[in-house]
Amino acid sequence: MRAFVVAGANEASVRDWPTPSRVADETIVTPLLAGVCGTDLELIDATIDPTYVRYPLVLGHEWVGQLLEPAEGIGPPGTRVVVEGVVPCGVCDCCRRGATNLCATYDEIGFTRPGALADLISVPTRLVHAIGTDVSLDDAVLIEPMAVVWRALSRFPLAPRARVAVVGDGTIALLSAHMVRLFDPRVIDVIGRRSEQRDLALRAGATSFHVNPTAESYDLVIEASGSIDGVASALARCDRGGMVILLGLPPHGSHVELAPDDVVNNDLVIQGSFSYTSEAFTEVVRRVNQLDLQPSFLITHRFDLEHASDAVAALRGVQAGEARGKVVIAMPAHHA
Repeated sequence: MRAFVVAGANEASVRDWPTPSRVADETIVTPLLAGVCGTDLELIDATIDPTYVRYPLVLGHEWVGQLLEPAEGIGPPGTRVVVEGVVPCGVCDCCRRGATNLCATYDEIGFTRPGALADLISVPTRLVHAIGTDVSLDDAVLIEPMAVVWRALSRFPLAPRARVAVVGDGTIALLSAHMVRLFDPRVIDVIGRRSEQRDLALRAGATSFHVNPTAESYDLVIEASGSIDGVASALARCDRGGMVILLGLPPHGSHVELAPDDVVNNDLVIQGSFSYTSEAFTEVVRRVNQLDLQPSFLITHRFDLEHASDAVAALRGVQAGEARGKVVIAMPAHHA
């Protein structure tokens, strides 16, 4: 079959790849639509922590597909599905207390096992979720990144009527602005880098969009740029008694200055949030199936599998005056 494979640092191409065979407790799924993100760029560049990747690797951790064969408790062939990417063991201490994102045995689709940028993918049946027939594929393909955001937003109670800032203007930042609305904030300011992202941010639910904002403090600051400058900015903008959520993933080994006495004196909560739990993923699927979350407006760029390298190029840079939201790749079965 055909797949988009990363053989090593800066070695990514569409090529032949072994077709998955049937494995006990797994289900074969035909991918229909897959998203690519900044983490995929880190996988291609080999800048991600090597603990979390196995090369050679088929990319694709944000996706929606359909069952190739019947799956008990899910549906017949053709049933549209999404699949949790984190593959928990289910028996370690973390899994037993629901922290499946911290499973003692790290395993994740598109990182340590083949991803969905391929004609077929084999996945653990227990992680497969059916999506409703009235759910758009464009909404469903964003379930995985929404689960990342939802886990961070729901991990600790958020006070209503909070002043919220989102640092960054990429997909995770825009989804953060879109989903934090469910917690009844008073203000949602998106602090981005490119004025071209303004309309997408406002459509996501932001109260305002700033490229060079004045110094203002917030009750909740969500860092979603994945940059050291973004982390420093988020920490500086958090008001006393507030919370900083670190969602972005800066390059492995990078550091930011932190004054511990300021953290103590300002009574700050600094939350790092890694991936998502099975509970968070399931909740996002439920809300998407109820049509409560419809983020498809964020998709701005589309490619097919044979032009996956063009999708990567679009992710790396944009033309002046061009907005960029989610970049997706339509798989061959999507066109069939």
